Amino acid sequence: MIGFIGGGNMAEAIIKGIYGKHAKDIIVSEPRDERRSYLENMYHVKTTSDNKAVIKNCNIIILAVKPQDMDSVTAEFADLISNDTIVVSIAAGITLAYLSSRLKTSKIIRVMPNTPALVQEGMSVLSMCECIHDKEMGLIRDIFMSIGKVMMLPEKYMDAVTALSGSGPAFFAYFVEALIEGGIKMGLGKEDATTLAVQTLLGTAKLLDTGMTPQKLREMVTSPKGTTAEGLKVFYEKGLKETVVSAIEAATNRAKELGRVS
Repeated sequence: MIGFIGGGNMAEAIIKGIYGKHAKDIIVSEPRDERRSYLENMYHVKTTSDNKAVIKNCNIIILAVKPQDMDSVTAEFADLISNDTIVVSIAAGITLAYLSSRLKTSKIIRVMPNTPALVQEGMSVLSMCECIHDKEMGLIRDIFMSIGKVMMLPEKYMDAVTALSGSGPAFFAYFVEALIEGGIKMGLGKEDATTLAVQTLLGTAKLLDTGMTPQKLREMVTSPKGTTAEGLKVFYEKGLKETVVSAIEAATNRAKELGRVS
């Protein structure tokens, strides 16, 4: 059985990815009545408001709670975790060492998924100790492959992962907002500007997904003294790249701070 502690957006994304095969094997603990009803009706999964009930009945536990709530939530059921339980945390900044000390087990996998998981186009990065067997790792890997791509990295990289792929969708969205505003300022209607910006982002992502490097794509689009060159000149002058790098650094530092909730 697969149990979810927390039934928010990311938990729903994972449920959406796996419920076709595992609907009868999923239990979700969620404090909000309306949210439980929604998950039951939409995905035909079992729900409860009792975290302990999930722990007692499931061999895979996915902790889908906010980092700042992890201390109080794990205190409820720390003594119920058995040696056969695999605990998966998707909380930003929460370390394997912290969870191991709280739950008295080493069978813990830390995962950083991102919001595009809602449409099965997520990027999930997994870190775990060597005590996780290949079969167990395969089970968890399959769960997250149902919502997009999966990468395995040592835990020391997870704060940077949180900043880049975890916060990245918001950064891209902010840039798209700016593109739309620029189009409107130049006379386009909002709907047309939005369509142009979003489709351009999607198409660019697909080109890059073929293996083409960002530099190569930029050079392909940029003609000497052309419109793209003129626009890029403004980015260079305003220090766009330096600003983005600073944003990733700030988000990474915040992820480290969140990891100190213990």
